[in-house]
This record gives sequence, structure tokens and C-alpha cells, in this order.
Amino acid sequence: MSRLQVVRTSVREDVIAGKYLNAFLDILHFQSTNIWTTDILNKIMAYFHSRNIVITYNSLQGSLRNYLESLLYHPKVLLSEFRQMDRRHFQTAMKYLFESKQVHLELGNIVLDLAGIREKIFQSPGGNRTLFLITLERCFLILNSMECVDILSQVLRVSSMTYLQLHTIASLPQDLQGDAFRNLSTVFKDLYDRITANAQRALYEWMTQILQKSYNASENSTSWVSAENLGILGRYVVHLPLEEIRKINSNEMRLFISYDNATKQLDTVYDITPGLAQAFLERINASGFDMRNTSTLYRLGLLVCFYDNLEQMDATVARVLLHQMIKCNQLQGFQAGIQKLKSQLLDVATENQTLNDTLGLLSDAVVGLTSSQLESLSPEAVHNAISTLNQVSGWAKSQLVILASKYLAYEKALSFHNISQMGALVMGIAAESFHSMSSKELSQVIRGTLAQHASDLSPAQQQGILRKMVASAELSSVIADIQGAFFKEVSLFDLWKEEGFNSSLVKDKELKPSQALFLYELLSRKTPPSDLLSIAQLVKGVTCRQIESMGTISFLNVFKVFEKNLRLLSPYQINCLAWKFWLISNVSIPPYLLSVLPAEYLESLTGSLCIPFVNSLGKAFVSTAICDPIKYTSSVSSLFQNGSLVDEYDIDFLGNLICHLPPAFICDGISLETMTTALHQFRHCQHLNHEQKMEIKHRLIEIYGSPSNWTAETTQDSGPFVGLLPKEELNILVEKFPDIIIQITSKMTGPVPPTEDLLLVQFESVRNSVRAPYQSPDCTDVREPSSDEIVRLSEANMFWSVQELGCMNSDTFAKTVELLGSVRGFQASQLTVLKEKAKQAWGLLPSWSTYHLVSLGRIATALNETEIRELNLSSVDTVAALSQQTEWNPLQAKSILQGFLDDSGQAMDTLKSFELAGLGATLCTLNSTEIAAIKPVEFGAVVARIGSFPCSMSVLKEFKKKAESVFGDAARWNRAVLQEIGTIAAGLNEGELKALDKELMPYFQPAAIKCIPDEMFKELSPEQIANLGPENAAMVTESQRQWLSDPQLQSLHLALDGARVSIYEAPLGESTARPTYTPVLSGSPFSHSFSFLVCTLFTLCAAS
Repeated sequence: MSRLQVVRTSVREDVIAGKYLNAFLDILHFQSTNIWTTDILNKIMAYFHSRNIVITYNSLQGSLRNYLESLLYHPKVLLSEFRQMDRRHFQTAMKYLFESKQVHLELGNIVLDLAGIREKIFQSPGGNRTLFLITLERCFLILNSMECVDILSQVLRVSSMTYLQLHTIASLPQDLQGDAFRNLSTVFKDLYDRITANAQRALYEWMTQILQKSYNASENSTSWVSAENLGILGRYVVHLPLEEIRKINSNEMRLFISYDNATKQLDTVYDITPGLAQAFLERINASGFDMRNTSTLYRLGLLVCFYDNLEQMDATVARVLLHQMIKCNQLQGFQAGIQKLKSQLLDVATENQTLNDTLGLLSDAVVGLTSSQLESLSPEAVHNAISTLNQVSGWAKSQLVILASKYLAYEKALSFHNISQMGALVMGIAAESFHSMSSKELSQVIRGTLAQHASDLSPAQQQGILRKMVASAELSSVIADIQGAFFKEVSLFDLWKEEGFNSSLVKDKELKPSQALFLYELLSRKTPPSDLLSIAQLVKGVTCRQIESMGTISFLNVFKVFEKNLRLLSPYQINCLAWKFWLISNVSIPPYLLSVLPAEYLESLTGSLCIPFVNSLGKAFVSTAICDPIKYTSSVSSLFQNGSLVDEYDIDFLGNLICHLPPAFICDGISLETMTTALHQFRHCQHLNHEQKMEIKHRLIEIYGSPSNWTAETTQDSGPFVGLLPKEELNILVEKFPDIIIQITSKMTGPVPPTEDLLLVQFESVRNSVRAPYQSPDCTDVREPSSDEIVRLSEANMFWSVQELGCMNSDTFAKTVELLGSVRGFQASQLTVLKEKAKQAWGLLPSWSTYHLVSLGRIATALNETEIRELNLSSVDTVAALSQQTEWNPLQAKSILQGFLDDSGQAMDTLKSFELAGLGATLCTLNSTEIAAIKPVEFGAVVARIGSFPCSMSVLKEFKKKAESVFGDAARWNRAVLQEIGTIAAGLNEGELKALDKELMPYFQPAAIKCIPDEMFKELSPEQIANLGPENAAMVTESQRQWLSDPQLQSLHLALDGARVSIYEAPLGESTARPTYTPVLSGSPFSHSFSFLVCTLFTLCAAS
């Protein structure tokens, strides 16, 4: 038989048997060397008809396409198919997945999207895992090793790295040699930071086994660790045992350090420990290198961070070391020791010279200088060192204030030129100074240096810049100069006054919702939606009515833009998109949109349709789109009523939905083998409830056993969940791995912030490991905190007693005040004693400067009203720093505000907008007369910021009156105004609230909903409540609910559930959900079971 006859026969038999993948691969293989003609396909179709098999071109194409797509949602079936392939089919499959650039497969009337199929497999976690596993299982047996290494590289680089578990690493080929081994090792080096600690250790062992086998020991060698092998190990050198490092032949070490790539390699050993670094330094020293030679120091990479040979060092070497130590902030931990070393080198570098003379030579060690040292610098010294200072990162705000004032004292005037020289120091420039610049120079600055630091400026500084620009030039030219997030500072009041807007002005700007609502409405009068939405940020301004009014073709044309920018949309907008899509085509609505519709709209999802649906949700943002927590929890619970997660594929399938697993399911529904992968996924959750955390803790012990037997890698991989363990077990871990525990406690975000027990064991460990400092006569029986301890403890400083803090010496306080001021766990008594310590260090309160108050952080909140009145509060920057603290009581806040007015010689009617911005939440202490005195123009410029403050209802009502002086009568306010004014909207009176158009209800900011008094909220009509939108409905408080009638509560439930009254105009007492029970997703006709899923799926909160 000819090759053509063979392939024709093979394809016919495979199609009849339902083996579509084999038929597909046969065609691909044939087409690689032959031309597929329509005649070939016609003969195959004729054969089907002769056998009375009813099939058309379209049905064959659809069946083949659906079959291939179905494999994406059943990746274990795909794995089985790969395992059963013969050698030729396997080779063809791998070639077309990883080598072919062919976009389409044309078979006469049938066209298949090859590029789309490839992309979907790679983007599917389960598909990717299948490719990884099958490559390990079969590729190295069938293809050459270089091809397989290239395939593994492609798969791993787009994976989540959960594939590299201990059992899969054990399957790596043990006999890989030459370039194939080097190339795969390079892949693992590149992916090092994305791999778990246990996987890093296992890969190190795999690499060393191969290296040890292939190493030919010489007569002078006592170790397999040659210069070449050190290079191959790359970052994995940190896993070498100390004994192995000490045995490295000196010639090999000399050769390694001489390599050009050695420095690059040592620059990336971010997780090296002090002990290992010291061992490497000792071997480098023993190999003949002069450890004080500049050339040697440049080659040491991150090893310089642990340099300890400081005896008889001269100032030049110290400065070289300090320059090299800039990179040390990239290390994972050990920063306290690095700061101590920098401090010692700083002393050497400045020996017999003044700080003024050496400032520009000290690299980023200048960050360690205290406020008093910086204050002692001359303006000329700062000016001369600016090229060094502007490159340094890690400055505290108080240091920036000092250095900026010194630099500008030398320059005399603020200009575009000198600001462009300042780098990060611009954050220390006073708001008044910015406001005094010419608008022309400000427009240059805002496009240059300030563009990089705009988000780090205080509200007062941002407004000082913006108001001067707006006041001195046409708004359109100002807007053209403003880039990125800084544009959000432009007020709606300013935009209202500009008539000549065009869409090009808004490009490359980040918009807040109120701006987007106004601009989209304005620009849409002249520009079609398809053109307008090419500016992604404008999607924030598309209203529900505008979505509903789009024609079918117009909507489908712009839908891709919405889909691409889902994270910019509000839950309300997403709900509107879902309804629009449902009405246009309920058979093709994307799963993530289906999830936000009422529960009964999901009843058409059964069988094979469930898998693509849930898989899509696991990758989507749905947890933020569904605002009702009860609805979401019950939704996820319904997925797992009778199932379990039995392997890693199920974790892939679940995606982000794992964060919403019921506690009982975490306890019993995840197999032990799968739990390691599940733990990795749980670490990415933003929030876990207490019950979930407790079940995770139990599973942690079940997997790894008693913490007394844990390795360093297990402790690292357990990460934040370590804090869930009992204190006695934490004591074991902190004794074994103190540095790892410090790294874990330094991360205050994530699913499990450090617990009090974890911080306490860290505190006890650090205090017991540091030698007690010299005790003053007044503190003979009290332990005095040292600066080294305070730096290492971070948040755990909360456990110092009042007596211990009181015994801290002034130098220690001055060095660590910024850190102490950031500790969230300090109680009022501790803050009070630290306040007193500040008085000892800095003298009388009237002499304190802005930088003193900036550095205090939370400590400032211990100042009472009398002490606040003693402060010099004439600078709005001082007040801005104080107002950033949120714990002031009303009397303290009023004292700050009044102190500013008195010391600056101003009254409420003379305040500029940047001063109002700097006063922050202290404005909540104003009375009606004071609020009435604020100029409307200045108020309008910062109303969005004022609307973010948690003021009392009486104050909000007065601010609402002031808002009317800016935006007109409240009865005429539109969506953009409601969004702009935030909580101020809660100050509407009963009549105004009741008169609001129901379509305005979703445009209240969620924070404003919470602020509406209970007795006022109950005056809203059921129609208004039903139109709140999911996000605002979720913000209704329990006390507000208690005042609502049954019809109002039913309306609230409709809003939470994503119902839309406006589309069907159904009576309020009835559900608006009237689904057409048509299949929602185009599924495969081939039904493959997926073991864990029971599709009583997503009757979203039918019980809630």
C-alpha cells in the first residue's frame, strides 16, 4: 500500500473508533511531507457514507475540534492518550506542540486552528502538567535528550512550579550528560526563586549526583566541587555542606573566582547564610587572593555582605566594600547583621576625616546615619555628594526632609535643574516650596524626576504641585503634562470647567472612577465606543445604561476590551456585562460572567459543562466579582458535596477557588499526597478564615510530622502557616532555625500574618542570643534594648516592657526611632514611654523640627493636647505627617488643626487646597462655621480626599452643604459627583435620599453606604435598594438591615445576588431570574468523568 493509502485507512479507522487524536496526528504527520488535497478528504467521506455512517464536513470538523478542546478539561485523559501512543504518534505530537510554527491545518473544507490549540494547552494548568509528566516519562526514551530538555524548558517556564515536587524530581533522568545536563541545569537555575525550598534541595541533590559520577578526581583533589561544577551549580551552591566547601581545592577556587561569570553568579545567591558565606570567603582567602585588593572585592558578589576582616583596614578599602554592599539589600534576611557591618565600615571610612568630606564616598551606608548626623552636614557637602545621594534607596522620610532642605539651602531656589539632580530626595521637598515654583518648570519636573516618585509624595505635596499648574495654565496643557497615577489628583471640579477635551489627552493616564464616568460621558458624544475604549482606563466610566443600549454588533466588538480589563471594572459593571451577554447569547456567555448572575441561571450547567466552567472560575477574579460572602462560600461548597481532591490535577483545576474551600473539606477532602501542592496554593490566598487556618494547621502536622523533626526546607515551605503552631512547637523551630523564623515574621501580609505567639518566640530568641548591653545605674535590674535587637525584632519589638523601653539609651532611640514608630503592636503605655524618650533625645517640644515629628510614626499619637500645642506646627508638611496616623482622638486632632492655624497665622477662609489635603482627617473636627468658611474652589480641588475620611454624621452633613457650593444642588448630582465625594454623600438628608434616581444607587462609594444612619437608610425604597449593585449591597451593615422591612430585605437580597430589575421590570416582590435553559457552554460530545467534581454545581447560594 502507498503511504497515501495507509494514512487514509488509518484516519478512517481512527475516526470510526473515536480515536480523533490519533487521526489528527496521522494527518499532521502525512502533511509534513505531502500535500493534503480535497480529493483525499472526499474519498474518506465517501468511505464513511458507504458504511452508512452519517457524517458531514461540518460535523467532522466540529467533532474533531470539540474532542481536542475536551482534552484540555480532562488532562488526565490527555495523559492517558499520550501514554498509549506509539512512537510515531508521540514524535508527531511533540513536534507540533513544541517545534511547529504552523498556524492552521487546512483539510479541504475543514480548517483547524493549530496555534489556538497549542496556546490553550500551554495556558491550561492541567494541560501543562500533562506535558511535563509525559516528557519525563517518555520523551527521554523516544527523542534525543537535547530535544527533551528544550521541551521541559518551555513547559516549566510557563508553569506555576508546583510540578516540581519531590516525586517528579525523582523521575528526572539520572544519566543526563554534556550539554543536555548543562542546559537543564540552567533552566533550574533560572527558575530557582519560583521553586519550593524542598524542591530546591532535591534538584541540588539530582545535580550533584550527576556531577559526582562524571567527576574525575585528580591527585591533588579532595572534593568533586571543581571550578566548572561550581559554575554549573549556580545558585544551588548555597546547598553545599560546610564541610564540602572547606574541602574545595584551592586551585579550583582560584580558577572559579577568576571566571568572568563568577561575580554574576555570586551576585544572585540571595539565600546564602552567614556560615556558608564565611566558608566561601575562607576558601577564597586560602586560594591566594588578597582579600583587601579592590579587584578581589569586586569579584565577591553578595559574599561581601558577610566580610569580617576589619582589623587594620584602611579607609579606601572600607569605602570599596561599602560601594559593593549596595546590593546586600537583596539578601533574604540577615539585614541586622549587614547594617551592623555597614556601621563599622562607616566608622573606618570616615576615620580622621569629617562626614562633610566623605559623604559622597560612603555609598548607601549613608542611610544608616542618624538625624543628628545628617543635620550636622553642611549644605555644600550635600550639594557636592548629590550624585551619590540621588542613587541611594531605602531612605526614611525624615532623612529625605533633612537632606532636601540642606541641598536647597545651597541652591537657594527650587528649579527644574536642581530637582532633576535630586532623585528620591524630591520626596523631602516642602509642599509650599513646590507651590512657589513657576508652573512652566513644574510641567517639566512632572514629566521627569517627579514622574518616578509622584505616588510617594504626600497629599499636600501632590496638591501643591497640581494647584500651581492648574492655576497658571490651561487645564488641557496641564493634563498633557501629567502622566500615570498622578492624574487621579485632578479633581472632577477641574474637569468640569474644561470643555475642549479630546480622547488623546487621556492616554497613558490612570483614572479614578469619578473621572472616568465624567470623561466617558463627555467623549462618547463625539467618539464611538470602539475608539474610546482603546483607552483601557475609560472602561471604569462605562455605565450600565450605556452597556444595555449598545447594539449586538457594537457590544461584541468592544467586549474583548472589557474582558481584557476585567480588573478595572467594578462588580456592578461586571454584573451589567453578564446580563447584556445573557440577553445576546446565553449559549456562549463566558463562565466568569455566568457566575455573577442569580443562582437559578446556573441550573443548566450539568455533566461535562461543569469542568470548563469551574476551571475558568479558578483562573478568574470571581472572588471579587461575587460580593456576598455567604453566596460565595455556599457556591464553592456545592462543588464538593460528594467529591475529593485526589491529585495535583485537581489542585490545578481548582485554581484560586482553593481559597474558598470549606474547612471540613480541607480536613477530609484533600488526599495526603495532594496536600503539599495544596499548601503551596493556600499561600497565595489573600484571606483565610480562622476555621480554614486551623484545618490547614492540622494537615501541616499530618504531612510533615512533629516540628521537632522538620528540616530547614520544610520550615521555609510552611511559610506563614508556621505561625499557626502552638508556642511550644514554635520554640523548637526558632531554636533550630532562628533566621528562617525572622524571615517569616518580617512578612506582615499574606493569608496568615505573624501571630502573637510567633512574634513572642522570635522576641525571646533574639533577646537571649544578643549579649546584654551595658546597663546604666538607673537600670541595674532591667534589660536595655540594643539597636541590633530592635532591628532584628521588627514587629516583635512590641514585647519590650515599659521599663525596658524606658532604659533605652538616647543613641539607640535616635538610630531606631523610625522602626519603633512603625510597630503596630505597641500599647498606649509603651508609646508614652517612647514619647518621653524622644524628649530626652531631642530636647524641648518647641525645638522639634518637621523631621523629628515625621520620624515618630505611631509614637506621635502619645502626645496629649497640651504637648501638641507646644509643637511648632507652622509647616503643612509637619501636619501632613501627623495626619497620616489614624489613632488620634478628637481632642488631639483638633489640637493639631488649631496648632497649624495658629502657628501659620491662617484662618479657614485663607487655606489653600494643598493645606486642606495636608490637614487630612483632622478636618473631621471642624464645626459648621469653620466648614462654611472654606473657599469652594479650594474645597472642590480636594473633595475626593475629604470624602475618604471617617467623619461623624454631623460633619458629613456640613461637608455635603459645602459640596453643593461646588457641584450645585444635591438633587442635580450625577454619578460622577457621587463617586467623587465619597462618604460626604452619606450627609444627604431624608428627602434628598428618597428623591434619588434608582440608577444613581450603584454609584455611591461603598464606604458611603456604611455611613448612612440606620434611620435614614430605611427610608430608601425597595427599588432603590434593589439597584444598589452587588458591591454596595454587601456593605449594608447588620444594624442597617435590622431597620428594613421584608420587601426592602428581599430587594437587598436581589442586589447581592446580581439580579437586575431594570431589564425585565418585574414586580419587586418577584425574582427577576427567568433563564432560558439552553446549554451555556459549548461542550464536548465526548463525556469523560472527572473524579472529584459533583455537578450539583454552582446553584449559587440557592440556600442563602
